[in-house]
Amino acid sequence: MSAVRVSIRGKVQNVWYRAWTTEHAKTFGLRGWVRNRSDGSVEALFIGAEETIKSMIEACRRGPPDARVNGIEEFAAEDDGSAGFTQRETE
Repeated sequence: MSAVRVSIRGKVQNVWYRAWTTEHAKTFGLRGWVRNRSDGSVEALFIGAEETIKSMIEACRRGPPDARVNGIEEFAAEDDGSAGFTQRETE
């Protein structure tokens, strides 16, 4: 199992990005979470097989139809023990 935290920038709030991410992460069988950040970005933690995480990050580059992703930063992370994939409150 691998864990990667991502920061997604662009027009990613108020376009259903968190709900879209949650739906797709569950489809990919990933664990973790997604949340809006007060700076206008979206942050997510993906936990699962390395190749599956890579596929999820590639999907995040497109996002839902109304999103406009300008960039994604990836950071190595630890498995935080998340059960399933959830949306968290804005931080």
